[in-house]
Amino acid sequence: MIILIDNYDSFTWNLYHFLGDLGQKVKVFRNDKVGIDKLIGLKPKAFVISPGPGEPTSAGISVDLVRRCVDSKIPLLGVCLGHQAIAYALNGKIIRAQKIFHGKICEIITDEKGIFTDIPKNFNATRYHSLVIEEKSLPNDLYVSARTEEGTIMGVRHKNNIIEGIQFHPESIATEYGHKMLGNFLGLIK
Repeated sequence: MIILIDNYDSFTWNLYHFLGDLGQKVKVFRNDKVGIDKLIGLKPKAFVISPGPGEPTSAGISVDLVRRCVDSKIPLLGVCLGHQAIAYALNGKIIRAQKIFHGKICEIITDEKGIFTDIPKNFNATRYHSLVIEEKSLPNDLYVSARTEEGTIMGVRHKNNIIEGIQFHPESIATEYGHKMLGNFLGLIK
């Protein structure tokens, strides 16, 4: 079972359906309606932290859940706000983006590893965000797995755990290879 943390965002349900399409049983919990101990007690294969409005500090249990996943070596995928929560939980800074993106498609350049395995190095993805991870504060436990042409961080990966973050939306219809990325994440946790 995969536990999907809903940060009060309609895209949560797209992720839910994508994961279901990939054969996963998924349970959804709102970010402020359940405790971390209860979630861990359900013994999920992995957590997915959804997109959402605001910043990581206003995302309920999301930041603390990232820390718990790191400590307990529980696989985790963070999307958009979830991606930012990963960096923030490990003492990275989240800052205003130079440009706001809402439903904009841009080219993503990846390292072709982890969730980007067997996906072209460059592909188009949909972005909905006004915040980004500050490069100079990137935590030592993370490395950049994807960027835009301008160099903005679009993906991070934990150096020792199966923890991946992506700033863009794989569940958006205009993102190329979205199902494949989620399938790759599921392949990492087998």
